[in-house]
Amino acid sequence: MSKLLVFALIALFCVHEIYGITIISKAQWGGKAAKSKTTANRNLGYVVIHHSAGAYCSTMDACKQQMRNMQAYHMNDLGWADIGYNFGIGADGNIYEGRGFGLVGAHATNWNSKALGIMFIGNYNNNKPTAAQVSKAKELIAYGVSQGYLSSNYVLYGHRQVGSTECPGTNLYNEIKKWPKWKA
Repeated sequence: MSKLLVFALIALFCVHEIYGITIISKAQWGGKAAKSKTTANRNLGYVVIHHSAGAYCSTMDACKQQMRNMQAYHMNDLGWADIGYNFGIGADGNIYEGRGFGLVGAHATNWNSKALGIMFIGNYNNNKPTAAQVSKAKELIAYGVSQGYLSSNYVLYGHRQVGSTECPGTNLYNEIKKWPKWKA
């Protein structure tokens, strides 16, 4: 094997290790298809962090159920086209696809078309985010930047900074204030 090929394989492996993330797809958690979709612009300038304010989940089965519950509430009770968030992060250490990258969410009034909405499953007035959740959220954001869905100069906000709410809960809000792209 040539040295160039070996180098290329090593480089490819390193890129996968840096940007290769695992996302539990909507199909994998049993989600319904969206009633409609609106394409988002690329290089979004904002990330808004939320909590579901509902039940905390620490197993994949429980997190899948919470994603189904949220989608049912958003679609059936609120009349939305889909679950509002782009992604959910469970205390089981998994990332769950909501609307996903490249689609406008329904998570923060007046911010949906310019922000990616990432929700931590649970109530973070009561619970503290796990190290795995924090790590996965940061990995997801880095992946979004690497793929051109988010601007490298994005600004991070907690939902309470862009709307009248306690979201993302005091414990999670205190955590994200430590992140480098958070802005007061």
